Amino acid sequence: MNTEKDFSPLTPNIVRALNDKLYEKRKVAALEIEKLVREFVAQNNSAQIRHIIQILATEFALSQHPHSRKGGLIGLAACSIALGKDSGLYLKELIDPVLTCFNDSDSRLRYYACEALYNIVKVARGAVLPHFNVLFDGLSKLAADPDPNVKSGSELLDRLLKDIVTESNKFDLVAFVPLLRERIYSNNQYARQFIISWIHVLESVPDINLLDYLPEILDGLFQILGDSSKEIRRMCELVLGEFLREIKKNPSSVKFAEMANILVIHCQVSDESKSTNDLIQLTSMTWMREFIQLAGRVVLPYSSGILTAVLPCLSYDDRKKSTKEAASACNHSLMKLVTPEDDEDDEESQIKSSPPGDGTPSKKEGDLNDSLNESQESVGFSNISFFTPASSDRSALTLDLDGIVQVLDRHLHDSSTGMMTRIAVLKWLYHLYIKTPRKMFKHTDSLFPMLLKTLSDESDEVILKDLEVLAEIASSPAGQTDASGLCDNLDNKTELHIPGSKVTDLSPSTPSMNSYFYKFMINLLKRFSLERKLLEMRGAFIIRQLCLLLHAENIFHSMADILLKEEDLKFASTMVQTLNTILLTSAELFQLRNQLKDLRTQESCALFCCLYRSWCHNPVATVSLCFLTQNYRHAYDLIQKFGDLEVTVDFLMEVDKLVQLIESPIFTYLRLQLLDVEHNPYLIKALYGLLMLLPQSQAFQLLSHRLSCVPNPELLRTVQDPKAPVKDKRLAQPHIDYCELLQHFDRVQSKHLEVRHQRAGRTEHPDRKL
Repeated sequence: MNTEKDFSPLTPNIVRALNDKLYEKRKVAALEIEKLVREFVAQNNSAQIRHIIQILATEFALSQHPHSRKGGLIGLAACSIALGKDSGLYLKELIDPVLTCFNDSDSRLRYYACEALYNIVKVARGAVLPHFNVLFDGLSKLAADPDPNVKSGSELLDRLLKDIVTESNKFDLVAFVPLLRERIYSNNQYARQFIISWIHVLESVPDINLLDYLPEILDGLFQILGDSSKEIRRMCELVLGEFLREIKKNPSSVKFAEMANILVIHCQVSDESKSTNDLIQLTSMTWMREFIQLAGRVVLPYSSGILTAVLPCLSYDDRKKSTKEAASACNHSLMKLVTPEDDEDDEESQIKSSPPGDGTPSKKEGDLNDSLNESQESVGFSNISFFTPASSDRSALTLDLDGIVQVLDRHLHDSSTGMMTRIAVLKWLYHLYIKTPRKMFKHTDSLFPMLLKTLSDESDEVILKDLEVLAEIASSPAGQTDASGLCDNLDNKTELHIPGSKVTDLSPSTPSMNSYFYKFMINLLKRFSLERKLLEMRGAFIIRQLCLLLHAENIFHSMADILLKEEDLKFASTMVQTLNTILLTSAELFQLRNQLKDLRTQESCALFCCLYRSWCHNPVATVSLCFLTQNYRHAYDLIQKFGDLEVTVDFLMEVDKLVQLIESPIFTYLRLQLLDVEHNPYLIKALYGLLMLLPQSQAFQLLSHRLSCVPNPELLRTVQDPKAPVKDKRLAQPHIDYCELLQHFDRVQSKHLEVRHQRAGRTEHPDRKL
C-alpha cells in the first residue's frame, strides 16, 4: 500500500497500524478509529463518516495485501461500534466489503470477516433485516467451510441473526423465500443443516406464516429427508412434523393443490433406492393421507395422481408395514369421496356450480412445476403422474374419472403388479361402476378384455373381485345397448358362434341382464375353450361364484344357448360335463335344482329344454339331467340309445361318476322313489340300463347292491297294454316334446361320431402313408 497517499481523516499512525501484521497493533488502530468516528457522530458529520468507511473498504478490506484486509475488517467493525444505533444508516457500506472477504482463500481472513460482521450485526440488531438475504447467502456458504474456526465463528453469527429475526416483527418473508428455495437443494450436509435450522426457527415465530410458502420449499425438505446424516434427517422430520400439525390446525388456509405434485413424486420412490428413501415415502404417504382427509372432495380432480402413488404401496410386505397402512388409509379415504353425484354429465355439473377459472397456472405454480421437474430428474424418477391445477371454486371440482380408469387399467396390464394392488384396482372398478355407472360404461369396451384375462390370475381373491366387477357390468341397467352391436369388438377368428336367439330370450322367470351379459358369457366360454387349464383348475369355481353374483338360471340358460352352436364339439362336451357337475353338486345351485325337479311351469320346462339341447353334447350328462328333472322314461329311452354310441373309457368313467352321484344326498328323492315301484318303473329300468353298461367294477357293485334293495321285484314287469293308464307323470307334461328331444340327441351324437372319425382318420393318415 502507498503510505504517502492521503487517507485523512485517518492519521498516518492509524494507517500504519492497520497494515501491521500483528493483531494487537491493528486492534489499537481500531480503537483510534472508533474514537474518531464517535467525534464525527457527535458533530453529525455524516460525510466524514462515509469517507472513513469508504477508505476502510476500498483501500484496506478490498486490498490485495492480506494484512491490510485484516486491518480493514477490524476498522469497519470499530466504525459500527462507534455508530451505535446510527449504524443502520451505513449498513450497506459496512456489510458489503465484509461479505466479500467471506470468499477469501485465507481461512484466517474468513474468520476475521466473520468476527467483524458479528460486531456489525450485534450493534445494528433489527436494522440489518433489510439486508438479511445477503447475510443469509454469505452465512450459508460459511456453514460448509472446511476450517473449524471459521465454521465456529459462522455459527456464533448465525445464532445472533436468528435471535434478531425471532425478536423482530419486520422480517421480509416474501423476499427471503426465493433464496431459501434456491439454497434448499444444496447437497452439502452442513449447508442442509444450516437451511433446516433456519426453517425451524422461522416456522416457530408466531408473526411469520411460513405455511403460506410451504409449496415453495416442501420438495427441498423431502430431498433433505433423504440425507445420509441421521441428525439432519431427525431435524427434517421435526420440521415436517411441525408443518403437518399446523396444517391440521388450519386446513382452510392450506394450498393443498400446490403441494400435491410433490407428495405424488415422493410417494413413488423406487423400492431399489437406498433405505433412507423409505423414510421419504412413509412421510409423504402420511402427508397424503392427511391431505385427503382434510381437503375432502377438493382432491378429487387429482385422484389419478394419488392412485398412481398409492396403489403400488398396497402390496408392500411387513418390512414397509407403516407405509402400506398409510397407503391403505389414503386409498380408503379417496374411495369414500366418490359419490353418485360424480356420475352427472359435465353440463349438469356446470348448471349446479359456477364455471371454473381459465385453469391457467400462476407464475408461482409454473416455477414450482419447473423445480419439481428438475428435482424429478435429479433423483431418477420415471413415469410420474402429476396433479393438474385446481380451481379455487370447490363446488366446481369434479372426479378425474378418465385419469383414474387409465391408472387402474395400467396396473391391471402390468405383470409386476402385486396381488393386493390388483385387488385394490378391482375394488376401485367395482366402486366406480356402482357410483358412476353411466360414465364408467364409456370405458367398458377398453376394460373388458383385461377383466376377462384377469380370470386367469393365480389368486382366488383376485378372481373373486374380478367376477364382482364383471357381474356388475353384466347386470347394471346403465349397460343396456342395442343387441345388434354386442360383439363388434370381438375377434371374429376366435369367437364362439352366437345362436339366433337375442339377449332377451332368457327365461322369463329370471331378472333381465344388460347387453354386456351375453357378451360376457360368450367371452368367458371362449377363454375356457382357449385355456383348458383355466377350465380344469378354476372353471367350476368361476361359474359357482357367478351363480351367486348373477342369477344362476341366467348363467346356465345363456351358456346352454351358446354351447348349442359351438363348433368345437370336444370342448362343448367337456363344458357340458363341467356345468352338469356344478348343477348336481354345488350348494349355490340349490334353488335351480329345485326349479328343475318339478317341471310344473312353462318357464321351468323351457329351461329344461334349453339345457337338454346343449347337454346332448354329453350323453351321460343328458341322462343325469333327466334323473334330476324326474324324466325317468326319457332317461330310459336315452340309455337304450347308448348301445349305438362309441363306448370309451372316458364314457364309462362318466357313468361311474353318475352312479356315485346317485348315492349322494342330491339324489335322495330319487332313491326314495325306488320304494314306489308301481309308479316309477322306468326309473328302475334306467338304473338297470346303467348297470348293464358298466363293467363289473366298484360302481357296478354299488348300483347292483342298491337295486337289490328295491322291494317286490315282481312288480318290475311293465304293462304293455296300450290302453293302460300312463304311470310316468312326465309323459303327461304338455310343455315338452320328448320325441323331438330324442331326435335332437341323435343329431348331436351323429355330429360327435363324425368328428371322432375325422380325428381318428387324421391320426391314422401318417401310418397309411408309411
